[in-house]
Amino acid sequence: MVNLRIVCKIIGQLLLLLAFMMLVCMGMACCYEEDDILPFLYSTLITAVCGLLLRQWGSNAENNLYRRDAYLVVTLTWVIYSLFGMLPFIIGGYITNVADAYFEMMSGFTTTGATILDDVECLPHGILFWRSLSQWIGGLGIVFFTVALLPAMVGGSTKVFSAEITGPMYTRMHPRISTNAKWIWSIYTTLTAICLFCYWAAGMDWYDSLNYSMTTLATGGFAPHNESTAFFRRPLIEYLTIIFMFLSGTNFTLLYIGVFKMKLRRMLENTEFKLYISLVALFTVTIMLILIIRMDYGIEQALRSGLFQTVSFMTTTGLFNDDAAQWPHITWVLLGICMFVGACAGSTSGGFKLIRSSMILKIIQNEFRHNLHPNAVLPIKVNGQTVPQNTLPTLIAFFGIYVIMIIIAASLMIIIGIDNTNAITIALSCMSNVGPTLGTQIGPEMSWSSLPDAIKWTCSIMMLMGRLEIMTVLVLFTKSYWREN
Repeated sequence: MVNLRIVCKIIGQLLLLLAFMMLVCMGMACCYEEDDILPFLYSTLITAVCGLLLRQWGSNAENNLYRRDAYLVVTLTWVIYSLFGMLPFIIGGYITNVADAYFEMMSGFTTTGATILDDVECLPHGILFWRSLSQWIGGLGIVFFTVALLPAMVGGSTKVFSAEITGPMYTRMHPRISTNAKWIWSIYTTLTAICLFCYWAAGMDWYDSLNYSMTTLATGGFAPHNESTAFFRRPLIEYLTIIFMFLSGTNFTLLYIGVFKMKLRRMLENTEFKLYISLVALFTVTIMLILIIRMDYGIEQALRSGLFQTVSFMTTTGLFNDDAAQWPHITWVLLGICMFVGACAGSTSGGFKLIRSSMILKIIQNEFRHNLHPNAVLPIKVNGQTVPQNTLPTLIAFFGIYVIMIIIAASLMIIIGIDNTNAITIALSCMSNVGPTLGTQIGPEMSWSSLPDAIKWTCSIMMLMGRLEIMTVLVLFTKSYWREN
């Protein structure tokens, strides 16, 4: 059975970490002397007390985590973080509806970037910083972050790691999980610092640089300005954003090998990375030509807008420099494909992941060969390595469930009265953790505030399932999970 004491102990420790992050945001609020100081103080105290109580209750637990416990820990962590994370909004009165506040924080921690706020610029600096920080922490995973900081907190971190890491295949940089997590977080932090400096050098003030660097590297999309990146009207900032969004969509282990270990050739020969570059180039050129022919864009503007939106949607970042809702509908189809496939596994991006798409294509290719050569043995190979046969049924099951969940969610929205285009792109956006949608009812530049509360709760669940790649959540609702053996 599930060891509830060890689960409570871990969640209690994680809530103390959340309380510390709120304290940091209170420091930001104090710097600007705005009215969000007390909301952060009260939120910090409530979170810290609950964390201490849970940790105390689980203090005598066996210090070992099993796979069954790991799935529950990871799922509950994201649910509870979003619950406590909405306290500053509720206590401060910045968001009065619980469904809205929970939606906003689930969108933040899952790095989806969808918002119910019509005007973010009216919020105090501490609250805006809290939105950005939630995405930065959620970028690589809340529990993953804790494994890097507190490796001795609990045994069995490998199970937690596998429950939260994205993608069907994972390559370690170091035999120890905690050391591995530290390396990846070091790369993540370093890229964030470099991004911050580049934004500042390009003309942003330090506050905007900090917020945009966190949401860019987390591929989240929350911005302190209503117009997102378009607010600055500076091509240099847009090109810098493209570069860092692209890097954030790259497998961090691959970045470590290619950049930090100076093995660039190995990085460029990687199957998933080559597909990543190819699709970005293909969609960018196609959209660029459509904008030139159909929208009378200049060459440079068409290239910049097409490249920015392609990378933003493929990496599921959700920042924008143009209103894609005004583009021809064929571009919506292309950007919808980008939303679905996502970027690389092992990155901060969402979506189905390119490595899975590559494997699906190879399975289809092998099926055609089997029709001609029924007795042939045709293994699936990725980067020269044969994919284990037991991985393939999981891949097909994941693809099937992924599509089914999108269809079910879209159908529910259509029944409620949302138009077909918005219903499909909202469901796809939540499951892929993208943020923006494509349509006239809720476009890339619009908030989601007009949606009914029932849809907002549904979207919150979809965002959670998309971030944890479905199986981690759904396994909790199976009979076998709760059986003693």
